[in-house]
Amino acid sequence: MERKVGTISRGIRCPIIREGDNLAKIVADSVIDAANCEGFELRDRDVVAITESIVARSQGNYASVNAIADDIRRKLGGETIGVIFPILSRNRFAICLKGIAMGAKKVVLMLSYPSDEVGNHLISLDQVDEAGVNPYSDVLSLEDYRRLFGENKHEFTGVDYVEYYGNIIREAGAEVEIIFANQAKTILNYTKNVLTCDIHTRARTKRLLLAGGAERVCGLDDILNESVNGSGFNENYGLLGSNKSTEDTIKLFPRDCMPLVTEIQRLLFEGSGKHIEVMIYGDGAFKDPQGKIWELADPCVSPAHTDGLKGTPNELKLKYLADNDFKDLSGEALKEAISKSIREKQDNLVGNMASQGTTPRQLTDLIGSLCDLTSGSGDKGTPVVLVQGYFDNYTN
Repeated sequence: MERKVGTISRGIRCPIIREGDNLAKIVADSVIDAANCEGFELRDRDVVAITESIVARSQGNYASVNAIADDIRRKLGGETIGVIFPILSRNRFAICLKGIAMGAKKVVLMLSYPSDEVGNHLISLDQVDEAGVNPYSDVLSLEDYRRLFGENKHEFTGVDYVEYYGNIIREAGAEVEIIFANQAKTILNYTKNVLTCDIHTRARTKRLLLAGGAERVCGLDDILNESVNGSGFNENYGLLGSNKSTEDTIKLFPRDCMPLVTEIQRLLFEGSGKHIEVMIYGDGAFKDPQGKIWELADPCVSPAHTDGLKGTPNELKLKYLADNDFKDLSGEALKEAISKSIREKQDNLVGNMASQGTTPRQLTDLIGSLCDLTSGSGDKGTPVVLVQGYFDNYTN
């Protein structure tokens, strides 16, 4: 019988994960139990995705603000440091800023404007235009900012991040100066020791700072990239991808994840007889049209995945075929002609007009975004997602 359903995404409920739990067994058992309970079958090339949060929790990959402070002092000198281009987030950056400020005598906080890297706006572009400010070149002091723009609270959180971040630094015992600029080298007029906090543009920012005469430059990926006094760490990403755990503790992005995904794949095959792909996912890579926030605050969507999830989609655009190649056909003749094109398509469709408009993104970015939307970030209790039919097409 012809299948009438394409891709299905299911949130899978699991026990609350604690440090030291056998996560591979819990995930495999939860997926198989869900299939038995809900009456659906597992298939070859299904995808099981696990949120990075429970992976890091099971690993016990945590660190204190004191560990952050110690690493900041060791790497940036402990005097006046520039902290540039942080994102505006209570969950993602505020707790890190507390540790950073504890490791310095003075922090020159340089905020990008009108928004941070992932789209959280301090002010709107309309406000910038009305004030006659050029964000590409103009450097604003805190006094300039308040005079031109006043108090601006975040649309969703209701937080004035300028005031909030300033208070965090002062309460951590450091002096603070806040400026607003979009050129990395601006900070070198205030200090030669810089922590750049951007995520996806960090390599370029470091290069510009070093070329501009900075003495010591670190990114968030250079802080806690090794254990400090027994703390957790991430050798690849440091503080990038971390989240607030308590008022004095962060949960770091998970590390050394390949053994976990391969073990889950093995247990799923053992329990179901199906070859199922497995990935770990963090933030999805999508943009919210209302708040203009680009969701990807993690350094990548997927820190680990099995081999079957490598690459990008290789798809034909059905509406292109229907409107062009087979515009004179309809009904069963049209269906068969399109099906034949799909069955006979080349392994690489780059440059083929019939593939225009398909999504040239990594499979893990696409599937991870689907999973992030499915699991949510609140109280759904589904940190594991089962995606079925993702690799199906019109002929299946």
